[in-house]
Amino acid sequence: MSSTRRAFLQSAAAAPALAVQPPPLPTVKFGGRHEISRLIIGTNPLMGYSHFNRIFDQCMREWMTPERRVETILAAERAGITAWQLHYQKETIETLKGVRERGSKIQVFLLSDFELHKDFSMIPDMAKLGFLGMAHHGNRTDEAFRAGRMERVLEFVQRVRDTGVMAGVSTHNPAVIEWIEEKGWPVDYYMACFYHVTRTPEQVRALMNGERPLGEPFLEKDPERMTRVIRQTSKPCLGFKILGAGRAGGSREQIEAAFRFAFANIKPGDAVIVGMWPKFKDEIAENCAIVRSLHTT
Repeated sequence: MSSTRRAFLQSAAAAPALAVQPPPLPTVKFGGRHEISRLIIGTNPLMGYSHFNRIFDQCMREWMTPERRVETILAAERAGITAWQLHYQKETIETLKGVRERGSKIQVFLLSDFELHKDFSMIPDMAKLGFLGMAHHGNRTDEAFRAGRMERVLEFVQRVRDTGVMAGVSTHNPAVIEWIEEKGWPVDYYMACFYHVTRTPEQVRALMNGERPLGEPFLEKDPERMTRVIRQTSKPCLGFKILGAGRAGGSREQIEAAFRFAFANIKPGDAVIVGMWPKFKDEIAENCAIVRSLHTT
């Protein structure tokens, strides 16, 4: 075979691979310093946190082996997602090391949890792992807000900023963001849940004529309440649980509607975090395709 024919066949074989490369996802400037995809992959499904019940949690954990966690993040990166939000846990840090060993350049945000939430002296060492931002855990934030103990949250913010990393606060309660804004805290960004799932049973009963649902409350008007506050703050926001932990994902049309609402109601410089569990379908490719379509129509 001549060298010319060999070169032609090689280029022809490469053409299909080049053709299937996905177009870039829309991006935003985060904190004025970093460019990230407007779709960020989350971590709950990787670690088996379904926000449904323990049986589903266990199913998720059995399927999502350590190797599949790494493969899921790498698949997200190949699909065009350039940022990953993970919470602190020994297993998630191992996953981060695993994807980096495989050559991943994905940018990462950290959410405090477990030992890190209990021991803020760990913050400088965590900062050395290259996180774009580190945020105080939403459940712990909401608990502190109800108890009137927000000084602990402020301490976290200040310690993170001391490392030079952007400091965030995660919450499920729009009132928390309003309160922090009024206080003028040096927060760099917010993680804002579309559903106020940390309401107390008493708060839920007050909204539902003395009754409450079993499990976490996902109320249909909550996204409107949170996005109204997101638009009022000049700080960048990362919206999460935009699909209601899968409750708004019964069909392609429902998923598209949830993404459409999110992007129409957050600020142009904000992004969304979505957990993905690609066992039954390629959720990564589907979500990326939806995000691309919503930014080209």
